[in-house]
Amino acid sequence: MRRVHVLIPDGIDDPRRPSGGNVYDRRVCDGLMALGWSVHEHAVAGQWVHPDAAARSAAGAALARVPNGGLVLVDGLLASVVPEVLEPEADRLRLVVLLHMPRDEAREAAALSAASAIVATSDWTRRWLLDHYALPEDRMYVVRPGVDKADLASGSVSGGRLLCVGAITPAKGPDLLLEALTTVDDTAWRCVFVGSLDVDTEYVDRMRRQAKDRRLADRVSFTGPLTGAELERAYAEADALVLASQFETYGMVVTEALARGLPVVATEVGGVPEALGHAPDGSRPGLLVAPGDPHALAQALRRWLGDPVERGRLRVAARSRRLTLSDWAQTSRELSAVLSTALSGGAG
Repeated sequence: MRRVHVLIPDGIDDPRRPSGGNVYDRRVCDGLMALGWSVHEHAVAGQWVHPDAAARSAAGAALARVPNGGLVLVDGLLASVVPEVLEPEADRLRLVVLLHMPRDEAREAAALSAASAIVATSDWTRRWLLDHYALPEDRMYVVRPGVDKADLASGSVSGGRLLCVGAITPAKGPDLLLEALTTVDDTAWRCVFVGSLDVDTEYVDRMRRQAKDRRLADRVSFTGPLTGAELERAYAEADALVLASQFETYGMVVTEALARGLPVVATEVGGVPEALGHAPDGSRPGLLVAPGDPHALAQALRRWLGDPVERGRLRVAARSRRLTLSDWAQTSRELSAVLSTALSGGAG
């Protein structure tokens, strides 16, 4: 039986801390087991934004438990900040780094250089890594996130039920979305912000004040993180997903919306255009705007809300794109192939 040890941040299953990286890690661990892999998870506790000695010690202890020649899949959040732990193990173990989001720093470059293979979650991320770090192309792979099949959202006549999914942080651009919505005169719209309110509480307070000051408090709501049936309901009741992110390596919420036939209005950053993709006829199932430009975002929203023909076209494109999305089983098969190559010595 093929065996892989997986180093993941502690708490990836905590519903209070949902993230694309956590979902990806959980789904591929489960998927690899379904493919016959023996998966040994090592949940590593620590502060990974600014790692301390305890975090490095915990990561080192986890690797020390892996026998010589073992295959280790390391979440990029961990790998990028503990190169001094990975580098001494590079000759003893087969290290594969699963990088969700690059950090653009020397420590990350050192960690990736120690890996037998590097898995990026989008073509955009792979290109970014090759542009910024001296890494051999033959060790770089792309394994995109999957998405679960879902029922079609019914959609309203007005198209005014807007949904934004992501932690309420500056990187996700909710302030830009609120500024854009201030200038959207259509009376039909309502916007629901679904995402963690605990990452930056001062910023969340500013967003609430901004909504109140702009007289939007009765038209926007901040639900906090939703999972399971509650998240399904939020998607089912929406007309369109709006994403004002400043940076995204892929944007799993984009494909989650498309899986329900929801068009997307988003900033053209990172891997978002890749996630949005095209319908088989070449049409875009959404509208892309420049990042950091609330006026462009407002214009796109007015176009969505104010033009029934355009709304219908985008809905048709989204429902068509829905049929081309890959599932998590495909993601797991692709990652399994990368791990098998690394295990046999074909990578690195």
